Amino acid sequence: MGELEVWGGHECSLTRVGDSFRDQTELTGHHRRLDDLERFSALGLKALRYPVLWEKIAPERPEVCDWTWSDQRLDLLRRLNLRVIAGLCHHGAGPQYADLVSPGFALGLARHAEAAALRYPWIEDWTPINEPLTTARFAGLYGHWHPHRRDELSFWTALLNEVDATRFAMQAIRKHNSKARLIQTDDLGRTYSTARLQDQAEHDNLRRWMGWDLLFGRVGPHHPFWRSLCRLGFENRLRAIADAPCPPDIVGVNHYLTSDRFLDHRVSRYPGRDARGNGRTPYVDVEAVRVVRPQPAGLAGALEEAWARYHTPIAITEVHNACTRDEQVRWFAEAWDHARRLRNDGADIVAVTAWSLLGAYDWNSLMTRSVGHYEPGVFDVSAGTPRPTALAAYLKRLSEDETALAPISGQGWWRRDIRFAHPPFRTRSRAVRSPKQKSAYARRAPIMIVGATGTLGRALARACQARALTYVLTGRQQVQLEHVGSIARALATYRPSAVINASGFVRVDDAEREADVCRAINTRGAVALANACAEAGVPSVTFSSDLVFDGADDTPYAENAAPNPLNVYGASKADAEAQILAACDAALIIRTAAFFSAHDPHNFAAWVVRELAAGRPVICANDVIVSPTFTPALADATLDLLLDAETGLWHLVNQGAVSWADFACRIAEVSGLDANLVEPRSGADLNWPAKRPANSALTSQRGCLLPGLDVALSRFAEARAGLEA
Repeated sequence: MGELEVWGGHECSLTRVGDSFRDQTELTGHHRRLDDLERFSALGLKALRYPVLWEKIAPERPEVCDWTWSDQRLDLLRRLNLRVIAGLCHHGAGPQYADLVSPGFALGLARHAEAAALRYPWIEDWTPINEPLTTARFAGLYGHWHPHRRDELSFWTALLNEVDATRFAMQAIRKHNSKARLIQTDDLGRTYSTARLQDQAEHDNLRRWMGWDLLFGRVGPHHPFWRSLCRLGFENRLRAIADAPCPPDIVGVNHYLTSDRFLDHRVSRYPGRDARGNGRTPYVDVEAVRVVRPQPAGLAGALEEAWARYHTPIAITEVHNACTRDEQVRWFAEAWDHARRLRNDGADIVAVTAWSLLGAYDWNSLMTRSVGHYEPGVFDVSAGTPRPTALAAYLKRLSEDETALAPISGQGWWRRDIRFAHPPFRTRSRAVRSPKQKSAYARRAPIMIVGATGTLGRALARACQARALTYVLTGRQQVQLEHVGSIARALATYRPSAVINASGFVRVDDAEREADVCRAINTRGAVALANACAEAGVPSVTFSSDLVFDGADDTPYAENAAPNPLNVYGASKADAEAQILAACDAALIIRTAAFFSAHDPHNFAAWVVRELAAGRPVICANDVIVSPTFTPALADATLDLLLDAETGLWHLVNQGAVSWADFACRIAEVSGLDANLVEPRSGADLNWPAKRPANSALTSQRGCLLPGLDVALSRFAEARAGLEA
């Protein structure tokens, strides 16, 4: 075996829902950014899964092809010496004139494959169809994608068409390039179940191999599915495939935390989950990781089973986790650790692929809804220009040294009891070995959070605890920002990996009469802490406020807007920003606004709920516009930026600008309270000692990392309900 390689790929699915095509390459902006390829190359990748999609090149008629986009990018990849694994159909059903269940699909894709092979004779690695079994299930059995069928005949027709398309495509390619290799990918998980559904689970566990089994020529009269497929009228096709198989040169295993499934006939245990059925027993189909004990087989089990079944080189062809940054790093580190362990045990694992290099849109709904839900990948493209995350730095280290330790310690949520979203169900399956923490991760010093009694400090501590990030939460006994000596002692005592200053003087109106106390904490203390961190070589985070602006603009303020505070509190924050940015290169400053949380009784939203629940009116300004910020989301985004080693100014708020009165009404609506008790007033009528800007709404040029206000309010209501339960 050669060295274990790092491969990559951007999410390039081109799905069809109804008559609409959704193209991830366009959604992430890669379609228009040629320089992304240089970003990918700089990671040290050895190979790149890259689209040469039939739907893109010949969308109207098969004889009318436009290769311009592919020519330009494949030429650059060749010059960058980045090996290409060309994909011809990625979760697609072909162009408008094609169809997964139509007789012409296989030959149509084969014609496209031959044209691609003639145009790019130097490409040796091919994946004609990504995840054929998964695509057949989603399009032919579950109805998510075109042609939206929901029956066994359509599923098997689609799968056999895809297998034939792969065979014919590789035959066409190999006519012009005898060295061409087939790298055949599919999602591989295991199904668990209650005893009553054991037959269904066994069926699913046999069916998951069918794409590869067909290509390897293993589906003959002795195969478990032979008789049922013959009854559907496929005997001649099965014999033709078995007589001229197309064994993959590399089995590409894609595995996600959702890949292992659990089937349960006790439908009432899963409120809100739709029941399916097999004609005999209704059941729910949920993520096994959320219910099965002991730990599901996961990626390690999938790799072990695939090697034992085919004894063919294996690549992990998609590794991605739509989660927080630390969990993304842990997930890749665990996949890498599994690959290295299995190689040591004799399995020929050739590569681990960082998938979704540019993130993905709306995969939480399998791209069936267009709501703009974005999940970052190795790069974050939420601001338009890709921004490397902590995962990018880790991949680069692995490409240089396969023994490099992950920069983040701790176990992923899938290996802790917080994984259970439903009552645990104990199965008889064997437990799978967990990667040893000392071999998979570098030891990491704690994150020091300053501000033990504040809303934000406690939210950051909860986030660290949920994410298994080592932290220490300090109060005034440990750190007094007014005293430089206490700062130095705390840094020497805890030796933190980073410091987050979540403390501060937050009483905006009181600051007008306690100006010196406010400035001592918000300006002089914040600057002293940031400077001490800079001298110690420790990254720091400081929080600032929307109140650094005067509100003269009608549009939301971005990071490049000039501060012009109207009150003492805003001035104390603006002065701290200026001094820290001038002196501390590794400092991150986050401007935010109007915290709200179900965990804190002192924020605006909690006050509104309390008053309305008691039947009392709430009086709010209807001419002061703000960007409310859900504190748990702010804490998570802050930690992500810290782990990404981001510096400078960032705006973090939930997307959406409202008046305080409108905000109160929306809180009432999601909480089931009477919005008619909200009494709008002008800000002038409220006699605030500190002047407020009429509009302090924030936006970001660097990336909108928090969801919209509607999502935040829903999470607030859910959190309240959970605390009250």
